[in-house]
Amino acid sequence: MLVESPPKRSAEPASAPATPKRHALRALGLLVSCGVLLLICVASIAVGAKSIPLSDVWDGLFHSTGTGNDVIIRDVRVPRTLLGLVVGAALGVAGAVMQALTRNPLAEPGLLGVSAGASAAVVSAISFLGVTSLTGYVWFAFLGAAVVSAAVYVLGGSRGATPVRLALAGTAATAALYGYINAVQLLDAAALDRLRFWTVGSLASADMGAITKVLPFIAAGLVLSMLLARPLNAMEMGDDTARSLGAHLTRTRILSMLAITLLCGAATAACGPIVFVGLMIPHVVRAVTGPDMRWILPYAAVLAPVLLLGADVVGRVVTRPSELQVGIVTALIGGPVFIQLVRRKRMAQL
Repeated sequence: MLVESPPKRSAEPASAPATPKRHALRALGLLVSCGVLLLICVASIAVGAKSIPLSDVWDGLFHSTGTGNDVIIRDVRVPRTLLGLVVGAALGVAGAVMQALTRNPLAEPGLLGVSAGASAAVVSAISFLGVTSLTGYVWFAFLGAAVVSAAVYVLGGSRGATPVRLALAGTAATAALYGYINAVQLLDAAALDRLRFWTVGSLASADMGAITKVLPFIAAGLVLSMLLARPLNAMEMGDDTARSLGAHLTRTRILSMLAITLLCGAATAACGPIVFVGLMIPHVVRAVTGPDMRWILPYAAVLAPVLLLGADVVGRVVTRPSELQVGIVTALIGGPVFIQLVRRKRMAQL
């Protein structure tokens, strides 16, 4: 059963001012994280199921040599890396916002039914309307995420919504929607065949058209999440404390749900439901930055793509010449790593 955690989740209040030294260390850590992300992006472009020399990778990026390697680099690996960047940032930030909104350390983008709503809409579009292209069902996924988010908010009590009610409503909606998804796929063999890669989470079908369609939604969700950092800091300390600090709880919850819908709906539409990224990354970030959402959100936007792209590179290498989808890799590596993290004393106190 989901329960609210105590209002005070660490020894340092979320609104406590950071010392100049701590502020500098956080800024330095974010800069280092950006450097790591750059290296992972280079690896994502240079490494794949087909081995290509680094000189050919460089030529494929900046010069047209007329070889098949150019097509692989420019039309496959570069869009795949860009999609991993935007989807990773969306999932990481959505997970951080969701954990703050529900005050539940186990919250992730699937908890409030957003990913399930997007998935159900895509399955319906493919099975009943014959939609087959990624750019064709982006809008269905986004609509499904929005409808389910609104329904969860209403079922959770609307203006009287609490973190526990939202979590319970989201869990119920997720269970019902995945039951529907499984039923449709079992009854429609053609839909099952088209969805078998999408449902496990994959970056393999990335193209610039799909990135262009989802990027405005993800960008809007990221900006909105950053603007909500201060009220989310207050809400993590409990509703009564948040009210005393001047936070508008209903408005913050509605805007947070909107941000989560934008981020999760667009990410799920682009590459299917990917688990674990939105669950673990906020915990890792919080261990470095403390509970301040003004730092958690930028860190999550940088480190989540590191995890997602790193898992994608591993999936391309371990089963050469075939590939292991990134959703499977994140699930395989995520469980043991997360268990180890929560066993640590510092992590257990969050």
